Amino acid sequence: MSLQSNSPTRLGLVALGLVSLLPLAQSEEPRVTGSAAGGTALTTPITEGQRVFTCGHSFHVWVPGIVTDLCKQAGIPHHEQIGLSSIGGSRVIQHWDIAADKNKAKEALRTGKVDVLTLSPIFLPDPGIENFTTLALEHNPDIRVIIQPIWLRWDIYEPTMKRPAKVDHNAITVAELRQRHADHFRQMDAHVRELNQKYGKTVLFVAPAPQALIALRGKIIAGEAPGLKEQEDLFSDELGHGKPALQALVGYCNYAVIYRRSPVGLPVPAILKQAKLGDHEEALNRLLQELAWAAVLAHPLSGLRP
Repeated sequence: MSLQSNSPTRLGLVALGLVSLLPLAQSEEPRVTGSAAGGTALTTPITEGQRVFTCGHSFHVWVPGIVTDLCKQAGIPHHEQIGLSSIGGSRVIQHWDIAADKNKAKEALRTGKVDVLTLSPIFLPDPGIENFTTLALEHNPDIRVIIQPIWLRWDIYEPTMKRPAKVDHNAITVAELRQRHADHFRQMDAHVRELNQKYGKTVLFVAPAPQALIALRGKIIAGEAPGLKEQEDLFSDELGHGKPALQALVGYCNYAVIYRRSPVGLPVPAILKQAKLGDHEEALNRLLQELAWAAVLAHPLSGLRP
């Protein structure tokens, strides 16, 4: 029997066991019980396919393909990736500033037929987030805008830290990763809260991919990530572009927020098969699913609560 549906007992324990690895928000928010996205409760799983448009850089643009694959595996009908705006190293405002006759994102949003817009900002300020959200709401008042914050490139917080001459992903500790991400997470969460307050309802959500990645790196350090011997196994370069295991983890985070469903128990996705993990494949897939789900449950702006 598939375990991908939300099991309160088992997955609650999984989340509690893994939440200690995650850099949680500074202050706790009350459980959200209001309405969003068509008047449904925030914690209600979404079973009907969503129409999605994505704007992003190279840490996010491969997510649509993974989520589409996961929806097929989960038996979610009618999921549709409406379009993709891809700009390397981009802030959201760069997607907004594309010439009108070439701006596929604005064109799609104006049809009112986009259910979910995913954005991947780097650092703030980034007026593109508000610009896109305002436009999206004008044409679909029930749209959800999902923000995937970036994990730190070169493992540094660029606004305050100088890029090192040599990057050693293996040398950094989980405590240091949390510290370096702290301001980034705090500012992004504050901006999402501020915009939701401005619009008078919950429109923007967070896909906590960087938090899940920090948890995974902790597992690797502890020798508890099957098939991954060191943190470098997650990255294809010093910048931090993801190899298949990292990409699968990020895909699970986005899937969980878009559909408010646990990915735990889904078959190994096509992206992870590219890693050629052999006997470790199933075990690592399960770990990635559990870490992603724990991160989503723990984050107060994901649309779910533990």
